[in-house]
Amino acid sequence: MVTVGFGLFAVDEMGQASDGQRGRLAGFETADPSAAGERERERRSGVAREWVDDANDVLLKPFAGLVDSGDRWAQRGIPALLGLAVYGLLLAYLARFMRGRG
Repeated sequence: MVTVGFGLFAVDEMGQASDGQRGRLAGFETADPSAAGERERERRSGVAREWVDDANDVLLKPFAGLVDSGDRWAQRGIPALLGLAVYGLLLAYLARFMRGRG
C-alpha cells in the first residue's frame, strides 16, 4: 500500500507541474495532510484513489512528523522509505515467527 501510494503521488507530480503552487498551499501532498488538504485531495481524487491515499496516511502517520522540509518529494519519499523498511522488517519477522511455529 505504501508503494502504491507513493507511486500515485509520483504520477500526480509529473502531471501537474502547473498546479504545483495551488497544491502546495492546500497541503494535500504531505504524508499527513491537514483537514483542508484532505478535502482538496478528496475533491481531486476518485473513490479508489482516495481509499489508497487514506490507507497510506494511516500507515505513514508515525513517520510523517520526522520530515521538516518544504520539498514535496522529501515530505512523501522519506516517510514512504521508512514505512517500507519498518513494515517490511515487521512482516519478515512475523513470517519467520509463523514458519517456526508450524
